[in-house]
Amino acid sequence: MRLIQNMSTIAEFATPECPSNLTIKIAVIGGSGVGKTALVVRFLTRRFIGDYERNAGNLYSREVQVDGEQAAIQVQDTPGVDVTCNGLSLPDHVTCSIQWADAVVLVYSVTDRHSFDLIGQLHQLVARAGGANVPPVILLANKADLLHMRRVDAEQGPLLAAALGCSFYEVSASEDYSQVHGAFHRLCCHMAKQQPQASLSSHTTTTGAAEKKGRSPLIPRPKSPNMQDLKRRFKQALSAKVRTVTSV
Repeated sequence: MRLIQNMSTIAEFATPECPSNLTIKIAVIGGSGVGKTALVVRFLTRRFIGDYERNAGNLYSREVQVDGEQAAIQVQDTPGVDVTCNGLSLPDHVTCSIQWADAVVLVYSVTDRHSFDLIGQLHQLVARAGGANVPPVILLANKADLLHMRRVDAEQGPLLAAALGCSFYEVSASEDYSQVHGAFHRLCCHMAKQQPQASLSSHTTTTGAAEKKGRSPLIPRPKSPNMQDLKRRFKQALSAKVRTVTSV
């Protein structure tokens, strides 16, 4: 995949400088601390950054090749969802993201049983928020490299995905880019085949198609990621690894 431009918000991305006729919008949803942001950044930049500030709901975009066609991939990261005594603690931004998205990625961590137990409720939320146009869903189990901390058995993820009727991938954002890329890329290829070409000829047409489907063409403007900050954190992570190897 080739990075065409820096990450940006929807409003910034929809400019004449972006030539792709195909736009695929993906919302990433899961509990707190499961690695949603790490997965998104890993997919779009190949980089892994282990330390992030609290998720504010950033929107990332990039142009890639999908089945030989140039496509604009927009990935909406969302704040972590949790359960309280009154049910799901759900930021409004999450529901808006589901209604905006063409597809949804549900994420749990194999080291966090609670995040796994959330998935069923999150899937129901997607079904309710999507209404008559429920977006396709895939299930990602993250942090597969942390075997000594595993709290969710390897066979439970596929069983849950089968019950929900969605594809399943067990990945490690920190250790294996190919796993993460493969999961997102297969989803993008599936969406490219599903979406009518007539509705993808331009941003205006895409917006009209979204309105016709009952989806919100734009979600509330998210905070744009600071690429300089991401680069700084990546360099810090590399420096820490170098220092560790030197000390050993």
